[in-house]
Amino acid sequence: MKRLFLVSLILLCGAGALWGAGTKKKKPLPQDFGSVTISNYSQQAGMAPVVFDHWVHRKNYTCRLCHVDIGFGMTANSTQIRAADNGKRFFCGACHNGSSTINKVKIFDSCATSYTREEYKRCVKCHALEKDPAKEEAFYRFQEKMPRETFGNGINWEKAEETGQLKLIDSLEGVSFKKSSMKVQKDFALKGKVEGMPDIIFSHAKHTVWNGCEVCHPDIFVGIKKGATKYSMIDLFDGKYCGVCHDKVAFPQSDCKRCHSKAV
Repeated sequence: MKRLFLVSLILLCGAGALWGAGTKKKKPLPQDFGSVTISNYSQQAGMAPVVFDHWVHRKNYTCRLCHVDIGFGMTANSTQIRAADNGKRFFCGACHNGSSTINKVKIFDSCATSYTREEYKRCVKCHALEKDPAKEEAFYRFQEKMPRETFGNGINWEKAEETGQLKLIDSLEGVSFKKSSMKVQKDFALKGKVEGMPDIIFSHAKHTVWNGCEVCHPDIFVGIKKGATKYSMIDLFDGKYCGVCHDKVAFPQSDCKRCHSKAV
């Protein structure tokens, strides 16, 4: 047990050293974990950047729906989104079109074509200069109902989906295509590379609920067989492979026991 504690401490210190080597990042507040600032064209248009809160969308939709069917890139500003695109019902406009609903509530329309006082109220729902206390309060009201965990934004999203507290939408009429069913691989172990560290238990079943196959293969993991892709913890903390999602939106990799869960 003592050896395991020391190994864990070494890994965490190593991660801290990696983060410290670049720009030091302040740990985000729970409601801000996973938030993304989108600023491709906002300033040129005289608008504040868009602040996208993953938790607002994650409680209703799968990652796959947005990042595969609708076509959002996996990193901030990698998708060149313009107001005109949203107006044509691409990207955000696929859902934010003034007619779509979620839980019988109409989703507000996206980018306005004119900048009247009334239309500007709609603009600042996304183009925010300051944090909205009402949005922060909404997060904590939502968090109170969800299974808790220590890291990230304090919500165990996986458990919430398993228990039916979240019912995820994975298709969008007029956008998604019908997918054929596939046999999901069984869970398997990945050998820990540090003596005394438990092996990783990787579950395709848990990941496919949110991601399908397409989010991970082939862009993140080229190989589709166990052991085909070689990587290290340094790569993961550098934002590659598992690190594409974990530390950014999915639970952070500093939560060692969430992955290294097989008894030694």
